[in-house]
Amino acid sequence: MPPRIVELRTKILKKNDELARAMRADFVGAGLFATNVVSSPGSGKTELLTKTLAALRKTHRVAAVVGDLATDNDARRLAASGAPARQILTGAMCHLEAEMVRGALAEWTLSDYDFLFIENVGNLVCPTSWDLGEAFRVMLMSVTEGEDKPLKYPSLINTVDAVVISKIDLAAAVEFDLPLALKNIQQVRPGVDVMTLSAKTGEGLTEWLAYLALRRAEFIGLLPQTSPAASPV
Repeated sequence: MPPRIVELRTKILKKNDELARAMRADFVGAGLFATNVVSSPGSGKTELLTKTLAALRKTHRVAAVVGDLATDNDARRLAASGAPARQILTGAMCHLEAEMVRGALAEWTLSDYDFLFIENVGNLVCPTSWDLGEAFRVMLMSVTEGEDKPLKYPSLINTVDAVVISKIDLAAAVEFDLPLALKNIQQVRPGVDVMTLSAKTGEGLTEWLAYLALRRAEFIGLLPQTSPAASPV
């Protein structure tokens, strides 16, 4: 039985990866910069993306899809930004898969958008292995989760392009040790871009938006690929 389970999982992942590669090619062809945002529940993904969509739509064409086990609450919150948003209900599944994202995008013309944000299901384990065709993957960790999050979930942090430490306005109240958190992040993923922000107060949002714009410019070939300094303090 165990070998059969392993074989089945391998086949499922292979199918997902093949579809993700095809989706990535479609995104590239359309000039659509897709970002997969992953975090544990309650880290502030939806709040950050709502603020991000509202700001970016002033100068870019933006859209979002969001995954949850149940309810369309997050999609409605994202749509309040004025950007198109679609909910993906996963039922008992703790992650999004490429097929789910493709289905959510079926009625959209990819070339109509510059940015696509994929808000993954709140989980730091399941999404690790699932490619969604994204060009960029971001891990969100809030100060309320503690400084050792990267050490507990090394598999995920090793798949991301950047780490965002959220709810920085609460750092003092929860006695969050930022230098230790940064040390832990770099221990697991040396050189990864890191930034801090608060979607509530707006601290760090300007830098976050500029960072996204730079990454998209690199993606569509306006700028050479670089590793911009994303200052955490």
